[in-house]
Amino acid sequence: MDTLLDVRGLVAGYGPITVLHELSLHVGRGEIVAILGANGAGKSTLLQALVGMIRPTAGAVAFDGHDVNGNSPEQIVRRGMTLVPEGRRIFSKLSVMENLRMGAYSRRDRAVALEQMDRYFELFPVLADRRNQAAGTLSGGEQQQLAICRALLSNPSLLLLDEPSLGLAPVIVDKVFELIATLRDETGLTIVLVEQSVVDALEIADRAYVLSNGRFTAEGTSEQIAELDLEANYLGGDNA
Repeated sequence: MDTLLDVRGLVAGYGPITVLHELSLHVGRGEIVAILGANGAGKSTLLQALVGMIRPTAGAVAFDGHDVNGNSPEQIVRRGMTLVPEGRRIFSKLSVMENLRMGAYSRRDRAVALEQMDRYFELFPVLADRRNQAAGTLSGGEQQQLAICRALLSNPSLLLLDEPSLGLAPVIVDKVFELIATLRDETGLTIVLVEQSVVDALEIADRAYVLSNGRFTAEGTSEQIAELDLEANYLGGDNA
């Protein structure tokens, strides 16, 4: 397997508070890898450490063969790792099209990025239909699609998704997860998916890690993780 992301012994937190304790994981090119855990287990902290929003205090993060520890978030985006944060964080007063253009801000080939938008509109037809509509007037599921599509315009090879199902109705969650699987299958995109919705995540993931209190307590294929009694034994957490 061609490893795209290799994390070894990662320690990170906020000031004197250590949240992540010597985490190690790997993500192969073209995989969907799920990070599962209860609210507060450290999942969002892990993603923020990977993209440079939080500086690890120990350990190594290698992305596409490069050591990215100490890189700024902008540098990491340019290398090809992009985060869609929890809560979507779109620009609600800007139009759909203006939000999408913001996604290409880090690219030197912005003209090429805009040409790629036609391809993305095929994957996200609702955005094409509402390109001139204010982003804040979209439904929750449509805003999640906008956040993902905006991230794609930075041309990532690795997309990090933080709780994409949060606040969405079950029928919309199903559509969002179908879209995530389609992105991998049709574009070869590598995806790390942080989720509390265990069943939905395992349906599309190749492998999964279970995070509890800042430590990985289980890992394996999605089939192996699905056989565990996660609620009883693994999904505790009291960190950020």
